[in-house]
Amino acid sequence: MMFSYVSYPCFTSTVSRFFGLGLFCCGTTTVLMQRYDFQAMLEAIQTHKISNIPAVPPVILNLVKYKGNGYDLSSLRRVGSGAAPLSKELVDAFRAKFPWVELRPGYGLTESCGAATLFITDEEAKAHPGGSGTLLPTFCAKVVDCETGTAMPPYREGELWLKGPAVMKGYLGNEAATAATIDSDGWMRTGDLCYFDKDGCLYIVDRIKELIKHNGYQVAPAELEAILLSHPHILDAAVIPLEDEEAGEVPMAYVVRAAESQLGEDQVIQFVASQVAPFKKVKKVSFINVIPKSAAGKILRKDLVAQSRQNVKSKL
Repeated sequence: MMFSYVSYPCFTSTVSRFFGLGLFCCGTTTVLMQRYDFQAMLEAIQTHKISNIPAVPPVILNLVKYKGNGYDLSSLRRVGSGAAPLSKELVDAFRAKFPWVELRPGYGLTESCGAATLFITDEEAKAHPGGSGTLLPTFCAKVVDCETGTAMPPYREGELWLKGPAVMKGYLGNEAATAATIDSDGWMRTGDLCYFDKDGCLYIVDRIKELIKHNGYQVAPAELEAILLSHPHILDAAVIPLEDEEAGEVPMAYVVRAAESQLGEDQVIQFVASQVAPFKKVKKVSFINVIPKSAAGKILRKDLVAQSRQNVKSKL
């Protein structure tokens, strides 16, 4: 019998379709928790011998960074991931720590009524680290230039558009939002910057609206966060745009340091600078105790942007 652990908010389509009715129809035992708590999750896996869990990237990060050995996680067989980009670095770190566990990232939206891409086998996932799988049979997709709307070839970044019978008809009572999202041919604009490789595997770069505009360049916060999280003294991180008179915006990082770490701002800046192009360099670092996140595990960047602006005002 397969056990599944669910920590997603129970109002999402993912829970209702896959971890509600889906598992109920299969007769699968499901462990539900009122809210996400990392220690409680570890205890649940050990107590109930859970084999399958859905996990957003921050949960996978917690598993990778966890140094304790007090819980038996040997029952785990598969972890599914979504809701945010899962970097190649984090994928590699997870597989190194849990070599017996399959890791299956996927991609979907509420507007697509669940997953639009996924990996059918673990072998496919291993062959495309950092990818989110290939299209499900009911979907069509194209990556278009954000300025011209021209379809892009493999490995060229652009906005992902989806089409298919599972795509929503529109937003109830909001014709303006519907028209801005779905064109006359039924293509839905996802708002995600992505690209496909030659095998048709989808790679998520970041949300277009969250890109940092620096001197005419676009910088993806997720890319810088992946680099920051590879540092042994950094437990968690988030990157936001910081207003700058000359460049328009510059990357700023909020960092959660490991206990007793003496990591400083200059060290963090240099660590990132050694791995990126000049326009992607982090210009400012602030150390905090916890990165604010939603119930679904997504970074609340608006809260951090507001905090950074408040800090600037307090110094004036």
